[in-house]
Amino acid sequence: MIDKKHIGTSFDSFLEEEDMLQESEAVAIKRVIAYALEQKMLEDNISVNRLAKELETSRTAICRILDPENTSITLNTIEKVAKYLGKRIILSFA
Repeated sequence: MIDKKHIGTSFDSFLEEEDMLQESEAVAIKRVIAYALEQKMLEDNISVNRLAKELETSRTAICRILDPENTSITLNTIEKVAKYLGKRIILSFA
């Protein structure tokens, strides 16, 4: 027998029903941040240690930022990363 519970619903609806939407969105956002930072570091030929000094944080904190699965990141840290990337943060509640 085929379970038709989720047929016709969106993937977001499915994740929401399974109480996984917020976590999935957080991981997706963090992966984008980590990827963008890694690419900029490669482009600038900058090490983790050097970036930590530039962002006035620890090497461990940079490693946490670069870990796409670790969603523990403060707004202050996101702001520092955004500035390094030449970006700014726009926060909205939808």
